[in-house]
Amino acid sequence: MRGLLLSAYAAASHQHWAEGIVEWLDEIGWTRLELPARHFPWRIRGNPLTWMLRESAALSRHYDVILATSMVDLATLVGLYPHLAGARKVVYFHENQFAYPASSAQGSRVGPQMVNLYTALAADEVVFNTVYNRDSFIDGARALLKRMPENLPAYEPLEALRRRARVVPVPIATSTGQGSTAGDLIVWNHRWEYDKNPESFFAALFQLAARGVSFRVAVMGQRFGDWPAVFDEARERLGDRLVCWGPQTAAAYQDWLDRGAVVVSTSYHEFQGLAIMEAVRRGCVPLVPDRLCYPELYAAPFLYADDDQLVARLEAWLTSPGSRPHPPVTDDWTWPSLQSAYRQVLNGG
Repeated sequence: MRGLLLSAYAAASHQHWAEGIVEWLDEIGWTRLELPARHFPWRIRGNPLTWMLRESAALSRHYDVILATSMVDLATLVGLYPHLAGARKVVYFHENQFAYPASSAQGSRVGPQMVNLYTALAADEVVFNTVYNRDSFIDGARALLKRMPENLPAYEPLEALRRRARVVPVPIATSTGQGSTAGDLIVWNHRWEYDKNPESFFAALFQLAARGVSFRVAVMGQRFGDWPAVFDEARERLGDRLVCWGPQTAAAYQDWLDRGAVVVSTSYHEFQGLAIMEAVRRGCVPLVPDRLCYPELYAAPFLYADDDQLVARLEAWLTSPGSRPHPPVTDDWTWPSLQSAYRQVLNGG
């Protein structure tokens, strides 16, 4: 088989996924086209034009299967290269544009949302990484179309899409770690952006420090030219409790996860939470909010309801390590467990 792998906004998690596709589904001869993760408004609307001007030779070939991320404007691309319609077209949703928390720096999201919708409708197969991602996409699309002037009868097509869509997570690495089961190292390994809600995370740590609770913290994750001001405040206020700060090499990142005891999310936006999964795979105990994708992935002992419960749970786990639950079993999240599901998706099985 000949496959075309398209990623229109190749953030780190998307690259990780694409590399796994090429490695674990190597019976397909892949042509891989990616665009850098920057200039989002242009990238999500302009990707067919960029590829047409830069990759026309690759797009002019014939393929058996096309695997595209949801940020690819697949409908436009097939319009520009009609022969691509003959391939099996699979769209993978790492996230969807309907469930992002609004930012004051963003304009209208209708354009990106319509790209998601048209791409899903143009596909032969639609795959989501979690049920939460699927349902927030369908529900968001229905809500958007209800607000539009023509009051289009979209209920049944969207519900049919919900019924036929598959849910297959992004696989994580097969290697494991033991974590630090009695340790006091708290891990933050998310992007340094507003949607990860670092304010609630650091507010919890400030409270614990004021109470005299002993802990250390490793603050890692991807960061860009600007980041929320609370990071600078935390670096000053937490002082010697900070044992790791900023992006790490791959080896150092794995090493800090192996040393970690607890990994925390306070996110307002998460469709699968690969950072948490990676830390759990290495042996960290997750503490995550009871919202978004987390309730379908983690049992009640790992969930907290609000910021007060986050502080209380962290304090209990740090002062009485024996009260911590064991980390979840993660074997079902790895490529050996998910390889056959991906093969079925691509082959139409």
